[in-house]
Amino acid sequence: MKKQLSLGIGGLFLAAALAGCGGSPGTSTSSASAPPSSSSSAASSTPAAAADMKTASSSAGQIVVDSQGKSLYVFTKDVKDSGTSACTGACLAAWPVFTTTSGTPTVDGVTGKVGTIATPDGKKQVTLNGMPLYYYAKDKAPGDVAGQGVSNVWYLVSPSGEMIKGAASTGY
Repeated sequence: MKKQLSLGIGGLFLAAALAGCGGSPGTSTSSASAPPSSSSSAASSTPAAAADMKTASSSAGQIVVDSQGKSLYVFTKDVKDSGTSACTGACLAAWPVFTTTSGTPTVDGVTGKVGTIATPDGKKQVTLNGMPLYYYAKDKAPGDVAGQGVSNVWYLVSPSGEMIKGAASTGY
């Protein structure tokens, strides 16, 4: 019974996180309570230690990935060059930020303008052409692109920093 209850609560949390990601930036609110520890540990373990970015071939064409080949995404509700992320609170459990320890992330094949913005917890989130970059928590392996087009607001990014709006065939 405890396992079923735990799965039910986990499902509700995921649904709330995805719903939070699809809302308008004006309606996103940060919760005073922290997400369950299992979600926050998954989010914190996903980003690469170094912010090295490169390009990779995918079912959506050439995309930007981290140094380990994990796909990176942009959020259409972010405002270019605003210096902030519109993905807050529960949204971050499903869409962990791509961070770096360097003020100038290194790139291979990425031609867009690379920079960083400060996260609320003081980390450096990598940007491409002024747009913050994120991982998708359901992408488990290099080459996964399951986040492409989620809620019509999350998209892969091209080496030039442009949003890729076409659908990716995930093969799932």
